[in-house]
Amino acid sequence: MTNFENPLKRLAGMGYGASADQVKEFVLYRYWECLRQNETVHNMTLNESQENADERFCPVIFDALLCWPRTPAGTVVKQHCPDFVEGYNKNFFAHKTCLPDGTWYRHPETHIPWTNYTRCVDMQDLEFRQVVNELYVKGYIVSLITLIISLGIFLGFKSLRCTRIRIHIHLFSSLALNCIAWILWYKLIVEVPENIRTNPTWCIGLHLLLHYLMLANYFWMFCEGLHLHLVLVVVFVKDNVVMKCFTVLGWITPLVFVAIYGVARAYHPTDAAHCWMEDSELMWLLTAPVCISLIASCIFLINVVRVLVKKLHPCSAQPAQLAIRKAVRATIILVPLFGLQHLLLPFRPDHGTDLERIYQLASAVLISLQGFCVSSLFCFANHDVVFTIRSALSRFIPNVVPPVPGGSNTGQLATLSRDIGV
Repeated sequence: MTNFENPLKRLAGMGYGASADQVKEFVLYRYWECLRQNETVHNMTLNESQENADERFCPVIFDALLCWPRTPAGTVVKQHCPDFVEGYNKNFFAHKTCLPDGTWYRHPETHIPWTNYTRCVDMQDLEFRQVVNELYVKGYIVSLITLIISLGIFLGFKSLRCTRIRIHIHLFSSLALNCIAWILWYKLIVEVPENIRTNPTWCIGLHLLLHYLMLANYFWMFCEGLHLHLVLVVVFVKDNVVMKCFTVLGWITPLVFVAIYGVARAYHPTDAAHCWMEDSELMWLLTAPVCISLIASCIFLINVVRVLVKKLHPCSAQPAQLAIRKAVRATIILVPLFGLQHLLLPFRPDHGTDLERIYQLASAVLISLQGFCVSSLFCFANHDVVFTIRSALSRFIPNVVPPVPGGSNTGQLATLSRDIGV
């Protein structure tokens, strides 16, 4: 009688870009193909088995990844490693041992038929992915440090209290919390396979918290773009009303989307295992609002640049080339704030290619250092912030930092910066 392992037992290790349902459908298809192959082989060998009664064979078996053929006893059979398992190299070989008594070798701990896939692991690829994970963690740590410093500056100086800075504070807070959540995810989940296997409740909670903060981050980016649009187009807006609306949009709205996603996935048994790490068809509940916010932010950005060009290029004020240069500079500054760099990496190259490695490294740098980029551009390089800090330092250490010349404050550029909310 042929023995078949449960084809769903090893799905946790199969991360090749498909959804959990697609993975299971694919493995079940291979399972039934192997079963049909066994029936064919069984019918063909009935007469042979009667003539060669003394010769023993291990039966056809499916180990959830590959279908192993009928094999003479006392031999080792090999096949190319499956190309659909992430981390496996299809050019390497997996081995399975048929014992002299005509049974497949069983693992001494689990006592089930065991296949040697240890040689399938691409150690070079594994080391590269570990480097990428470390790059993410270190990038998030750098971003977190700069965001905390920026929040300290914004909250520590009363002269910086205005609507645009309050919006910055909310955005920076969402970025900082998002960095903390990602660091915890990599340290407690990605680097601890046991937690993925046992699937504790707290890891699912961390998954939901992570996606809530990530969604809040996008929504506050959207609020930044909307505020620029309101200041430039509507002009007259009540700050208190704007902040109340933005607070609901930035913190409450993501909670609604994540709650719907969490409830839907909890009642979707095929997606409720392994800390919800596998891709799910329900992710559209989160990706849809993210895509909408990014598209809206892009529209706001184009409109902001259009208005800037119009403001910086009156008929007699300044040359066209200077206006264009300032508009381009404003665009470069606004892009990281809106998170539009994510739109530059929408397509993932084929696994194992050099382009895929470049994609992984570029994604790690762009995503993990977003907080650092935003802090640098909108705090450390902000003319109002520089002027405020310089004024404060000149009062405490006048010999090191000279006083700011009277009447200079931040000049025309700072006024323009305040108008557009940068």
